[in-house]
Amino acid sequence: MFPSCRRFLPLILSLSVAACAPSLARIPLPASELNQASVVGAPEQPGNAIRIWGDERPAWADEFLSASDADMKTNFPAVYGRPHTYLALSGGGKNGAYGAGLLAGWTAAGNRPEFTMVTGVSTGSLIAPFAFLGPAYDRQLTEIYTKYSTEDLITRRGLIATVKQASVVDVTPMKQLIAQYVDANVAAAIAAEHRGGRRLFIGTTNLDASRPVMWNVGAIANSSDPQSLELIHEILLASASIPGVFPPVLIKVSAGGKSYDELHVDGGTTNQVFVYPAGIKWNEVLKKLRVPGKPDLYVVRNASLDPTYDPVDPKLLPIAGRSITSLIRTQGIGDMYRIYLNAQRDGLRYRLAYIPEEFNVESEEAFDLTYMRKLFELGYEQGKAGTAWKSSPPSL
Repeated sequence: MFPSCRRFLPLILSLSVAACAPSLARIPLPASELNQASVVGAPEQPGNAIRIWGDERPAWADEFLSASDADMKTNFPAVYGRPHTYLALSGGGKNGAYGAGLLAGWTAAGNRPEFTMVTGVSTGSLIAPFAFLGPAYDRQLTEIYTKYSTEDLITRRGLIATVKQASVVDVTPMKQLIAQYVDANVAAAIAAEHRGGRRLFIGTTNLDASRPVMWNVGAIANSSDPQSLELIHEILLASASIPGVFPPVLIKVSAGGKSYDELHVDGGTTNQVFVYPAGIKWNEVLKKLRVPGKPDLYVVRNASLDPTYDPVDPKLLPIAGRSITSLIRTQGIGDMYRIYLNAQRDGLRYRLAYIPEEFNVESEEAFDLTYMRKLFELGYEQGKAGTAWKSSPPSL
């Protein structure tokens, strides 16, 4: 049965108004300047790129691989000649409570390693800075996923505001919380670890280019630019900004003496999880850094991998919603297999954790506090017991 005209009217109205509404005010970067633009808030540093495309071989690769041992020791003093451990944190919205709990439980177990490199996408980007800085920041990590509910993070817009602002919700509260938790002291701690050679990368999607971007947050934090902290906040917010639901984030750039705006959204739009960019063989990096033995790679998928059977109401919004959910699930599985194959090629020990099928708590809202607390507890118990990790993706 089709919905009544009364129930269908809001959707018709929103689509009709959207068609003639003004777009978000911005000056887009010309295509000719795509690879030359400088980010406002963090000028590029020699040999220390602020960001790179996640789908191509980075421009610094050849220079890095041709550097002398003396340069390696100088630029990477805390990681050169030492064992490496990597952590990759996926998207998943409220399901980030699982990864946060797992890390806290891992601390309680007493064997949580210091991660040489941490990467984060979407909700994983909100976990990543504290995972990178270590157990001393477990309190902040715990609070983010067990203290705040939907009303603390987002404000729903009315119909007209939704159309004008190009999003369903206002994320001012979330932006304020990001600024509260990732403050100048946290940025300074990240910068100090970066100077030792450890790396923190956050993924966004450049919507104009439809390409993944990997942001070197440590390099930004280490910048003397007074706008660097604000840029970090914008990157974290952009990484978690679901297109259409959350507003896109405008990243200010300059090129040819002019100012422009790049449009960045949820990193999960292009990758649910990542470790290092395409086009680079990590075994070459390991050899250059004289890394002994096999590095450990831990991948946290903040989602369940199992499909759920739930009959769909044959209407536009339910069909669209289920289709997007299915796409995200299968994209995430594909990312895990890609990372696994790269790990086999490059000599990394692969470990994967994800929400088990038996967790069947229902969520009643976007950021359901009861749901997140139970999921945090599950992650905590698995992290403490060491039972979360699998040595390969399912079916392998």
